[in-house]
Amino acid sequence: AFLLAIAWMLNYGSWNYIFYLEVMKNDYEMLIIDFLVMLAAMTKSAQIPFSSWLPAAMAAPTPVSALVHSSTLVTAGVYLLIRFNILLSSSWLGQFLLLLSGLTMFMAGLGANFEFDLKKIIALSTLSQLGLMMSI
Repeated sequence: AFLLAIAWMLNYGSWNYIFYLEVMKNDYEMLIIDFLVMLAAMTKSAQIPFSSWLPAAMAAPTPVSALVHSSTLVTAGVYLLIRFNILLSSSWLGQFLLLLSGLTMFMAGLGANFEFDLKKIIALSTLSQLGLMMSI
């Protein structure tokens, strides 16, 4: 989705989308780009439809450095949404993302309460905090 958004932004002649935001804020093509960026951020940050991989990956027998590395990499989706926050605040996609991130927070927090494996508890706690960061 992120590669498609980059390719679609070439229709504007440049990847410097910040220069086009005020002119193209309500444009249909910018809505498509915003949706693709939001989809890429949701898959990177393991939000609700894509959230099953994070606890499974962190519960595998891996060294602690790999766990820390994987839990820091998932925040790249949050950074991506910070860069595109003007588009998210001006369309319905921001409200949709708020709903999905709230569901992710609730699901991960509830799942961590009934888990016994410490690695999965840490993974679900990380997922709950990612839902909080995405909702903010």
